[in-house]
Amino acid sequence: MQHDLIAQARTWLAEDPDPETRDELGALIEAGDTDELAARFAGTLQFGTAGLRGELGAGPMRMNRSVVIRAAAGLAAYLKAQGQDGGLVVIGYDARYKSEDFARDTAAVMTGAGLRAAVLPRPLPTPVLAYAIRHLGAVAGVEVTASHNPPRDNGYKVYLGDGSQIVPPADGEIAAAIAAVGPLAGVVRPEDGWETLGEEVLEAYLARTDAVLAPGSPRTARTVYTAMHGVGTSVLTAAFARAGFPAPVLVTEQAEPDPAFPTVAFPNPEEPGAMDLAFATARRAAPDLIVANDPDADRCAVAVPDTSVEGGWRMLRGDEVGALLAAHLVERGVSGVFAESIVSSSLLGRIAEKAGLGYEETLTGFKWIARVDGLRYGYEEALGYCVDPEGVRDKDGITAALLVVELASVLKEQGRTLLDLLDDLALAHGLHATDQLSVRVEDLTVIADAMARLREQPPTALAGLAVTSAEDLSRGTASLPPTDGLRYQLEGARVIVRPSGTEPKLKCYLEVVVPVADAASLPAARARGAELLAGIKRDLAAAAGI
Repeated sequence: MQHDLIAQARTWLAEDPDPETRDELGALIEAGDTDELAARFAGTLQFGTAGLRGELGAGPMRMNRSVVIRAAAGLAAYLKAQGQDGGLVVIGYDARYKSEDFARDTAAVMTGAGLRAAVLPRPLPTPVLAYAIRHLGAVAGVEVTASHNPPRDNGYKVYLGDGSQIVPPADGEIAAAIAAVGPLAGVVRPEDGWETLGEEVLEAYLARTDAVLAPGSPRTARTVYTAMHGVGTSVLTAAFARAGFPAPVLVTEQAEPDPAFPTVAFPNPEEPGAMDLAFATARRAAPDLIVANDPDADRCAVAVPDTSVEGGWRMLRGDEVGALLAAHLVERGVSGVFAESIVSSSLLGRIAEKAGLGYEETLTGFKWIARVDGLRYGYEEALGYCVDPEGVRDKDGITAALLVVELASVLKEQGRTLLDLLDDLALAHGLHATDQLSVRVEDLTVIADAMARLREQPPTALAGLAVTSAEDLSRGTASLPPTDGLRYQLEGARVIVRPSGTEPKLKCYLEVVVPVADAASLPAARARGAELLAGIKRDLAAAAGI
């Protein structure tokens, strides 16, 4: 067994094109570190609907040039089998470790396979790549990014020619094509022959960002902005300047790309502590709001002044921003369909219904939301917003930021704030309070065990609220294809439990709806909502054994 493992590692080493991972793997072989080798050769990093994502390092269970070359070769074979020989594949990348190398390898493989390849000019936000696919008439797009994962990770996200991320059956067919790739020596990788795009593709994207704003709308709200050590700063500041917003005050410690993400434990605005520097900057600059992007700038976080919380600033939940943007678009008189994933707040459906607009729920992920017919606006609670589906069929943290700052400007002209509008929505539709119970694990069997336990013994009540229905979403529903998840309807509440698709986490999404009689009863409704959410969280954790 040990001999087989060493032999397997030596075979991998012999065809690894990267001196760094060759040295790393060679040292493991030399040291006879069979535990670490076993972890790296336990299988292969699986290509799924999020593409690839994993820790950087040598071996088939890590993200590295060998794995990426195979993924690119499989994607090229899939595209050619679909009759796309000679078609254009556009490739973008973020500023993480190895991202530029992975992008260049992908371009070389596409070129060698008889496709045309074009690489974005520098590390840019994921939505620029999503836009470029349709703008350039590409048959597919690849974005090298691990979004908001830890510094040691990278990833590989695939879009087809419609500008949306892949969904079944394409993901399975691409995975099969990757598995069929033979030795790397057989993958043709020329030294050149692809195009490096100029700034004109970014200019076209920026020109499009203006379209999300209402002509002549107020542009007065002042912001503090953090790119979270990612690629958002140059694009967001350019978009703000074009729109005529005041230049944002930058969180200077996090403004430039840095793959080490030195000031945060996790480069995700939702994670504890990630926004601390932004809050400190805001206390000095006294803006109207804080805007944050994650490292590839496809998500947008918003924080607002709130004297009732310690430090004077409060992060809005993704569901709150989702409802605010929906209300703003309704006020502007838009038409079309509003859509969200099943884990997001039901408030969007109520806003759409009252406005006479279409509404759809999808499975988790913008690969599903972006495919809704007639989509005008889509959002997901994890800080993702699609506000210009004709331009970008994915979440876009740049255009979402523009729209939320426009809304803040409109309210500012009225002497009001985003919190005032949230109060209005609670009065009109009931207080929709959401929270999440999220458990990060080292051992993935913890997640499988929790799901099995809940399937075998579903809770009958949570926080004293009776469970009125329990659905196993792996069986599919009338409107949703099968997915690994559980949904519980309670009297005045809803719970969804699912494993994360991109991180080693079990995620439980909680929502309670508390009726609100008048403005005076809002504080009591909020207290009741918080109490119920805490109780549901406690009882659900016990039921799942986590």
